[in-house]
Parts: sequence; C-alpha cells; structure tokens
Amino acid sequence: MTIQFDPRSPAFRRDPYPYYEMLRHAAPVFYWTTWGIFFLTRHDDCTDLLRDNRLAHGNMGDSSATQDALAKMQSNWMLFKNPPDHTRLRSLVHKAFTPRMIEQLRTVIQTITDNLLDKVQATGQMELVADLAYPLPVTAIAEMLGIPEQDRHTFHEWSDALARSLDLTEDPLVYERANQAAVTFTAYLRELANQRRVEPRNDLLSALVAVEEAGDHLSEAELYGTCSLLLIAGHETTINLIGNGTLALLQHPEQLRLLQQNPVLLKPAIEELLRYDSPVQMTSRIVMEKLEIRGQRLEPGQQVSFMLGAANRDPAIFANPNTLDITRKTNPHLAFGGGIHYCLGAPLARMEGQIALETLLRRMPNLTLATETPAYRDNYVLRGLETLPVTF
Repeated sequence: MTIQFDPRSPAFRRDPYPYYEMLRHAAPVFYWTTWGIFFLTRHDDCTDLLRDNRLAHGNMGDSSATQDALAKMQSNWMLFKNPPDHTRLRSLVHKAFTPRMIEQLRTVIQTITDNLLDKVQATGQMELVADLAYPLPVTAIAEMLGIPEQDRHTFHEWSDALARSLDLTEDPLVYERANQAAVTFTAYLRELANQRRVEPRNDLLSALVAVEEAGDHLSEAELYGTCSLLLIAGHETTINLIGNGTLALLQHPEQLRLLQQNPVLLKPAIEELLRYDSPVQMTSRIVMEKLEIRGQRLEPGQQVSFMLGAANRDPAIFANPNTLDITRKTNPHLAFGGGIHYCLGAPLARMEGQIALETLLRRMPNLTLATETPAYRDNYVLRGLETLPVTF
C-alpha cells in the first residue's frame, strides 16, 4: 500500500487530522523516507516512548557555520537536553520559575486582557490574533522576565523567527532569520542581564541570574538559552491555544453556549481545546539504543517524531475523538508532551487560556466568526492561526 503523506504540503498544514487518521489506521509507525523519520500517531505508543530512556532529545536545528548562533542558543535549551544535564538545568530554572511567581501574574494577565478588549469593545469587531491572542502572552512573558515596555515590539519578531526554525522545512531563509534573531536576542539579553546583576528587580530574569543550587549557577549561555526558550514556549504556544480554542468554540456554537451558561466548565474546556487542536503538534527524539515497536526496528541515530495532535484524536483513548466535548470527563491529552520534558510552563499557559476565554466570552457574549476560511500560519510543529476576524 502506497501512503501519500508529506507534512510540508499545504493540504496537510491546513488540516492534518484526516492524515493522522489515515496513518493511525494504515501505518501507526510510519517511516517517511524523504527525511528518514519515523512518525508515531497512536496515543499509547507516544505515551510509552516519551518516557522511554532508550530515546533522547536531540537538537533539530541546523548547526552549519552560517547558523552557529542559532545552534549555540538551541544547544542550551532544556528542550534539547538529556539527563543529567536536563535534570540540573530544569532544577535550576524551576527554583526561579516557581508556581508562586506564576500565580502572582494572575492579576497582571487579567489586567492585560481587559485593557486589550477595552481597545476594541466599542467597534463591534476585532482581529482576534492581532488584538488579543498575540499581545496577551507576549506582554505577560515580557512582564514576567522584566523586559522594558519600549523593547517588547521586537519580541514577536525574535520569537516568530526562532519558532519557525523548529518546523519541518528545508528553506534556508528560515534558519538564516532564526540565526539573526539568536544574535540580536542574545546581545539584548546580555546587556539586560548585566543590568540585573548590578540592580536586581522582582522579575524572572533577576531570579534566573541569581538562582543557585548546591553552589551551581546557570552559565551565561544557559541563561540566554533559557530566556529565549521561555519566550517561545510562553508566547507562541499560548497564542495558538487562545486562537485555536476560540475558533473551535465558534465552529461549535452548542459548545460555546454550554460554556457561557456554565462557567464552571472553563477548566475542562481548556483541556478539551488543548486536545482538540493542539498548539504543539509534534515533538521528536533520537533513538539511542535498538528497539522495536509494532514490528518496526529502530536503530540508534534514527529520529522518531511523536505526532501529539494525532495521539490526541486516538479513538482508542478518546470517545468520539473528532468531536469537541467540553464536558469530557477523562482527558489524558499530550498537548504538553510527556515524560521528563513535560512542559514546565503548562500552568502558565492554562491560566492565560482560562483568563482570556472567560473574559472574552463574558464581555462579548455574541462573538461570531467573520470568515469561513480562517488563515493558518505556515508552521506545522506550532499550529496556529495567522488571522481570526470576529464580530460581537
């Protein structure tokens, strides 16, 4: 059986879910010869192997001489670290990026959300991505890190360029732009970190500069890498959660009404929206030891890609997986990954998503789609909308 599958194709990027269904049924462990990657689409396979120490994280970024700044930055992301380096780095970051610090942002995030909606309330219409989904998380992460307000406009450019380098692409311009972003962002962070060493403030950057455990500190390269990863993880994914989640509700008006009538469903609704159209669609590992899965032999050095968006629609785990159901009782989705690399910022993303949707639906109860064909960004790994015009 010949399987027609190319994750670079426009059709796949518009709507990957029919392709996931085909792969789960016909080839749950699919070897894509074009790039030599194994794709996993079933929930149990993804869950098991995300926790399997025979696979390790590897840097997918291009490390050629013309992109050495990008390669250096990504090599210091805990996303691409393995134990014991990952354990050490995550422990240090966790001491600064505490649940208490995240909870302190609740009032800030609510204020940002209200201010953004104040700007459009009287007009009866908005472009949800540009007016809310983008500025809310980028302002929140900048606020948390302690980035001066006048510098925040550059954050989106850096974040978008760096995030694009994680996608499945062969376009050299993608890596060139990401490398330039790594150069300028690192220079910016170096200057700001030096200021915080002299005059610490009550922000995450100051905490990361000062964090210590058993005499250990973050190196300068680790500090810059961690800040850039927090920017992407705390920004790009939350944009997609708010945008994709709002679109899903507007396309399912009965679910939207149910949530408006029962605000107590907000938390399970966020989990269902994360499952239904996951902001992060894929994560990868490198095989370190020989293993076999569903009759397929995987050799050391080969790459395995976990299609989280596919696992989150697996009918073996989720009843009626293609149906949006905000009352779903059990929801073991993999939107935040799994194993030791489970997303450190998951509580912040959930909180931002809850505040954004609750405030949006409360203040604009007649929210309606203003387009039949929402435009998606040309990024598969981080799946999100380019624009989402709405009226209210």
